[in-house]
Amino acid sequence: MQPYLDSSEVTHDGAELLHRVQRDGYLFLPGLLPAGVLEKLRLQLLEIAHDEGWVKRGTPPGEAIADLDGFCVEPEPKYMQTYHRMYRLQEFHALQHHPQLVGLFERIFDEAVLTHPRLIGRTIFPQKEQYTTPPHQDFVPIQGTPDTYSAWFPLGDLTPELGGLQLAAGSHRGGIYEFEPALGAGAMAVKQDFGDAWVFSQMQQGDVLIFHSMTVHKGVACTGDRLRLSMDARYQRATEAVNPASLLPHTQPDMTWEDVYRDWPESELKYYWQRFDLTEKPYDNSYHQERDRLALEMAEHGDVRARSVLQRIVARDPDQANQTRARDLLDRLDATE
Repeated sequence: MQPYLDSSEVTHDGAELLHRVQRDGYLFLPGLLPAGVLEKLRLQLLEIAHDEGWVKRGTPPGEAIADLDGFCVEPEPKYMQTYHRMYRLQEFHALQHHPQLVGLFERIFDEAVLTHPRLIGRTIFPQKEQYTTPPHQDFVPIQGTPDTYSAWFPLGDLTPELGGLQLAAGSHRGGIYEFEPALGAGAMAVKQDFGDAWVFSQMQQGDVLIFHSMTVHKGVACTGDRLRLSMDARYQRATEAVNPASLLPHTQPDMTWEDVYRDWPESELKYYWQRFDLTEKPYDNSYHQERDRLALEMAEHGDVRARSVLQRIVARDPDQANQTRARDLLDRLDATE
């Protein structure tokens, strides 16, 4: 497998950065963010993880040794309880506004940048390879303008055991690919085989991977004994359409911005996106409707790959009948394992 193309030597050349990301669908920028800022947030998050039983008792929280008895995944209530505590940290939200990130996108776009308030944090347990994030495209959940870019970065050094993220270079030019329900974040997997288009490099604290919303990417399994912490921030031109859901917390509907900001001091980060005259584009739910339909059929036949979708239906579907059916199917899957 080929490594990521290192674009650190053209960090200040907006035209070349735009050329590369339009050609390859991604940019790899080693050392873009200061390690000290990331380390401070990493330790804050691990203190919360330790309190909530995700870090093994008797070990220093900073070592991130996982307590597998605390294993859980989004959107299970015990996962969301811990995630809500993390999501309330002002430092968590401030990171995506770091001048190194925003300045980079200002050079790429050559105009005002909208940083999506819907920031995402990921905590991945080791030894649960079946929940490794499947190949997917971020456009399906993000929507708005297709020219939205994700900035993915680990909060600490990634050893081979901690895994990371693979990208299918050039896959952003193929439109929306056929998908199926799957375990893991997003709960849907692109079915196409991209062969030798996959690229991957081991990342260090401060490295940033940027990719187009159509670029297919997937997790690399977290093995060993430590938690992997990473973040997903999204950026677009402020003049282009945005999905209204991208202006809500990632934890909604359980948490509002008022909940997030409750213990913050006065800050320019609060409701910062309201300073823009944004054009909103309604969310097309047909992708998730199809995902859910397929998952319900799979679960009827005992296919455990439907589990992550069923959990999302139970937690988030406004249709009570769908919630009840999904809950019953989850119970049936649990009874067969």
